[in-house]
Amino acid sequence: MTKLKTQSLHKRESELAKANKQVEYLSNGIFADGELPTFAKKIKETSQFPLKPKKLEILQINVGYMCNQVCEHCHVDAGPDRKEIMTRETMTQCLEVIKNTGAHTLDLTGGAPEMNPDFRWFVEEASKAGIKDFIVRSNLTIIVANKKYHDLPEFFKKHNVHVVSSMPHWTKGKTDKQRGDGVFDASIEALKMLNDVGYGKPGSDLKLDLVYNPSGAFLPGDQEGLEKDFKKVLSEEFDIQFHNLFAITNLPISRFLDYLIASDNYEDYMYSLVEAFNPSAVSNVMCTNTLSVSWDGWLYDCDFNQMLELKVASKVKHISEYNEAILNDRNIIISQHCYGCTAGAGSSCQGAVA
Repeated sequence: MTKLKTQSLHKRESELAKANKQVEYLSNGIFADGELPTFAKKIKETSQFPLKPKKLEILQINVGYMCNQVCEHCHVDAGPDRKEIMTRETMTQCLEVIKNTGAHTLDLTGGAPEMNPDFRWFVEEASKAGIKDFIVRSNLTIIVANKKYHDLPEFFKKHNVHVVSSMPHWTKGKTDKQRGDGVFDASIEALKMLNDVGYGKPGSDLKLDLVYNPSGAFLPGDQEGLEKDFKKVLSEEFDIQFHNLFAITNLPISRFLDYLIASDNYEDYMYSLVEAFNPSAVSNVMCTNTLSVSWDGWLYDCDFNQMLELKVASKVKHISEYNEAILNDRNIIISQHCYGCTAGAGSSCQGAVA
């Protein structure tokens, strides 16, 4: 075995060990002594167990964990040092599913999905499939990070891509604290570039939405109120426009779980999630209408389960074996992190659900 393959194997083993450790911590932690009900027990009380999938509407594909940023809250543990990248072979398998499934939304994510060397090829091929809503989740800064990405706004426009971009706050201090020095200024520049080609304008079909994540161990505020605040400040101070704001709860996994434990906020945060449990949000959580595909083609109920290495509970576990009838008959895998998607107005990659 070559040195490179050995290093890759050790890296993979390390990631698996971390995922297993986090699952164990979430499963035991403060739930073991009966102080708080497990998520399974909670939804049994409202006759919503087991959680089952509905008709597939969204296929979410993670094309790689490589990213030009290292954000504190990132549930993917993405960064410049991550080498996991989806191959064109796996992309081709995804395209076959896209052409034959009834899903109306294709959602490309990362890392920074644009850093995958086959990203543009994939977008071009996928756009031919006639998907109703074609989402690319961009961190914005990638657009201005290097000259080879400066034409992304025009590329997105050409293929009518729905751009969903992370924007932690309308202030420089809070944004840079969460995502790194200089991120706010770069994000503003990228948003202006997107506006210049027509994205985010009132009445425009070029959809530009922003994503807000809280910067600490607390739940997001009202999504509608936050959107009004974002629009007011970004318009008045930077002449920037966008369509919608998605407020997403930080789930207690990966880097955010590490932060909660290190800052001694884990118990308080979990208590707040459980106390904010909203049974009406359960029926609309994203795992019921979404299937997540990892960079190497494995299938998960959601991208959070993907980070915890919790593959779908089905004999069909890889995109190359895709069978919608068999997958629709599965039970969705749940754990304590699922409280994050059912707290308050609920949370999904498309924002509040209730």
